Amino acid sequence: MVIKDANLDIIATRRSQYPNDGKPEFLLVGRSNVGKSSFINTILSRNNLAYTSSKPGKTQTLNFYNVNNAFYLIDVPGYGYASVDKKTQAKFGMMIEEYLEKREQLKRVFMLIDFRHVPTEDDLLMYNFLKYYNLPVTVIATKADKVSGSKKEKNLKEILKTLDLVVGDDMVVFSSVTKLGVREILMKIDEILRNN
Repeated sequence: MVIKDANLDIIATRRSQYPNDGKPEFLLVGRSNVGKSSFINTILSRNNLAYTSSKPGKTQTLNFYNVNNAFYLIDVPGYGYASVDKKTQAKFGMMIEEYLEKREQLKRVFMLIDFRHVPTEDDLLMYNFLKYYNLPVTVIATKADKVSGSKKEKNLKEILKTLDLVVGDDMVVFSSVTKLGVREILMKIDEILRNN
């Protein structure tokens, strides 16, 4: 798949604002500092399409990126960020849940975790939350360039053991610096679109 065009088309906070053109959708979830914006920019071959910030917790809406006029990549507020107050966290949770409840266009969830660490309790909660809705998940282990060769295998095993992925779910090791995993992810999206 070649990304020819990508734009932030719709910013939504409730169901009535979602696109209604029926295009397939891919949801992006992850902790606030896991590198979601870098992932979007790398996958879509754009430098500053998604705003990367040194201050986590920047995304506070559902951001629908229209890609090749063929599908949407949707960024949602990050979870597990302590400086966001409880009331705001609850609002984010309800916003995401409202989206997940009845969104037939949603084809797959990309759940980003940090390859350097064992998945957190928040990561486990999110994975189980997605499984509650029977959603297919690809775990994206980001920041792989920061893990030395000898630790890669160990980290991989620990992540897979901790998350205990269900049949049909998978994991891609990713780096926005070295572009590791980009081709694999684009091929996965392409395959889902062809079978849609």
